Amino acid sequence: MANKRDDKLQRNQSRASYGTKDKNRRGKNFDDKGNFRHKKSANFKADKKLSDANNSQETEVNENFVFGHHAVVEALKAGRGNKLFLAEDARGDKIEGLKTLATEQAVPVKWVPKNKLDTMSDSGVHQGMVLAITPYEYLSLAELLETTTKENPFYLILDNLEDPHNFGSILRTADAAGVDGVIIPKHRAVGITPIVVKTSTGAVEHMPIARVTNLSQAVQQLKDAGFWIFGTAMEGTDYRKWNAKGKIGLIIGNEGKGMSAGLMKSVDELLTIPMVGHVQSLNASVASGLLMYQAFSQRAGE
Repeated sequence: MANKRDDKLQRNQSRASYGTKDKNRRGKNFDDKGNFRHKKSANFKADKKLSDANNSQETEVNENFVFGHHAVVEALKAGRGNKLFLAEDARGDKIEGLKTLATEQAVPVKWVPKNKLDTMSDSGVHQGMVLAITPYEYLSLAELLETTTKENPFYLILDNLEDPHNFGSILRTADAAGVDGVIIPKHRAVGITPIVVKTSTGAVEHMPIARVTNLSQAVQQLKDAGFWIFGTAMEGTDYRKWNAKGKIGLIIGNEGKGMSAGLMKSVDELLTIPMVGHVQSLNASVASGLLMYQAFSQRAGE
């Protein structure tokens, strides 16, 4: 046991030196096995079927449309468009460009009253355009690892984020800062919604997103694959001294609760953002933006 502790201490000390790399950790591919079978009664299955049917219309309205110019354009370019709805009185270069792009993608165009678009977008700022899309296809953790081409990837791990505006803003910054993928939990967290897509200004179409059943297990799989895992807390290493090189995963906690206790135990190092104001907290998207660009400044050319 003493030898193991000494080895871990030696690795942590070498990690503290700026720019050093630990070559003893080897990458592996792991399957994200999140399928569990449960025996359910006939009544439970019938109730679930009825519930699914009742929720189908909500899913169609809330999940299968994107709106706003940037989001619609990127979804069309990604080949996810089914039908483009435009306001009856919409005119201008943007509208003409959308019609051309829809024609190139063999997506039918339909002119509808503004109140129809209001309903489709749940009264969002649709700018006179709504696109019916195919559902977003999440990756498994194994697929994310397999499809990442960089030798030293940078993944963002979102611990039960709930605000779609925060999620969308984080995706937009992640795309700009060279993040290679985002990992989110399947339950008790926001997924890809129309608000997320619009807030990301279409970045969601370019950012690989893996959805996992258990974040703690996913973090352990990343550690086994040679990743160093970092988290955020009120006390920790000043983020400006963070060694963000190599294969890394950065955990961003829930807007109100922060990181969960289970994940806190799994991190290799906690990071903090110094603050001198009266409110000792930052919005999740702002905090993650600072950290992502701190990593970006170090990892350029890696």
